[in-house]
Amino acid sequence: MKRLFLVLTLLTACFTASYAQDAKTVLDKCAASINAKTGVQADFIMNSAQYGNSSGKISVKGRMFTANTSMATLWFDGKTLWTYMSNNDEVNVTTPSEAQLQVMNPYNFINMYKKGFRYTMTQSAGAYQVHLTSTDSSKRVKEMFITVDKKTYHPTEVKLLQKQKWTTFTIKNMKTAKLSDAAFKFNSKDFPTAEVIDLR
Repeated sequence: MKRLFLVLTLLTACFTASYAQDAKTVLDKCAASINAKTGVQADFIMNSAQYGNSSGKISVKGRMFTANTSMATLWFDGKTLWTYMSNNDEVNVTTPSEAQLQVMNPYNFINMYKKGFRYTMTQSAGAYQVHLTSTDSSKRVKEMFITVDKKTYHPTEVKLLQKQKWTTFTIKNMKTAKLSDAAFKFNSKDFPTAEVIDLR
């Protein structure tokens, strides 16, 4: 009986490890689809109990991104974030944390999923859904659900939990694009009347 229990335990452990590896493989392929050297662009909708709802367009190149919504435009060059608020013609300059970036950029999961999370995965006819749970109590993002298209490996939905509140990004029309690094920096010439407030 003890031997049978040990065999079943080992089989379960092997199956779980294989399943987790499959989930990580899906995320690796998903990350590769986003990490086009020249950049990618997409439309997104954000629904958040903590930050409100918005929609717009996002461009991503490596760690850099720019997002345009009706309320604000954001540029992030990998270190510095510029946030232009159209209602008061003001630009705030900050150095964001990884947790802050996660809420601003639905693709930021590609910079954090490889360490500090365990994986499980379910499938439907056309998509994989990977569930990530934090194994590091210091992480502000405790859980994520990432839905990945089976044909393209493009992410179609990213759902994350921070401070017991969920934020969901729906992503559509993702495509590669040729984006210069300058596109991810605020250019004061384009906003000559804006007040720049450095909060770093």
